[in-house]
Amino acid sequence: MTSKKLVFVLSLLIAGCSSIYLNTLEKIGIPKRQVMIHRVEKMRDTQEEAKQQFKSALAQFQTLTHYSGGDLEDTYQRLNDAYQKSLDKANEIHKRIEDIEDVSDALFAEWEDEIDQYSNASLKRRSQQKLTATKRQYLQLITAMKKAEAKMQPVLAVFKDQVLYLKHNLNAQAIASLKEDLADIESDVSKLILAMEKSIAEANQFIQAMEKN
Repeated sequence: MTSKKLVFVLSLLIAGCSSIYLNTLEKIGIPKRQVMIHRVEKMRDTQEEAKQQFKSALAQFQTLTHYSGGDLEDTYQRLNDAYQKSLDKANEIHKRIEDIEDVSDALFAEWEDEIDQYSNASLKRRSQQKLTATKRQYLQLITAMKKAEAKMQPVLAVFKDQVLYLKHNLNAQAIASLKEDLADIESDVSKLILAMEKSIAEANQFIQAMEKN
C-alpha cells in the first residue's frame, strides 16, 4: 500500500464508519469485518489508557489527603488536570462505542442480506450459525463496554465535585472533606477498573473469534 493510500485509509477510519466511508473502504479492499476488528482494537487500547488515567487521578486525590504544607494552588491544578484527562478519556470511549455500533450494524445487515443469496442450503445454514454466534459474542462485548462506560460517570461526578470544592476552598477544611469521601472514591474507582478489565477481556476474545472466521 502506498503512503498516500495509507493516509487516505487512516483518514477514513478516523472520520467514522458511515455507510459512505465503509463502502469506500470496501472498494479499496478493506471489508467491514476488518474495520470492525480495527475499531474494537482501538476501543480496547483506549480503555486500557483510561484505566491507567483513572488510577492516576485517584493517586492525585490520595496524595492530597496527605497534604502537609506547600502550594495548594499547584495541588489544585494537578488535581484538575487529572480530572480533565479522565473526562477526555471517557468522551473518547463514548465515541469509540458509537463507531463500533455503527460498523456492527452495517456488517450484520450485509451478512444477513448475503445469507439470503445462498443457493446451497448447507453453506447457508453454516453462515447463519456463524452470524448468530458472532452476534451473541458481540452482544456480550458491547454490554461489557457500556457497563464500564456507565461506571465512569459517578466517578467523574465525584472527581468534579471535589475539584470544584477545592478550587474555591484552598484550605485544610477542603482537604478534610476529601478525606471523608476518599473511601467511597476508592471503591468507585476499584469497581470501574474491574469493569474495564472485563470489557478489555471481552474485546480480546471478540477479536480472536473474528480473526478465526
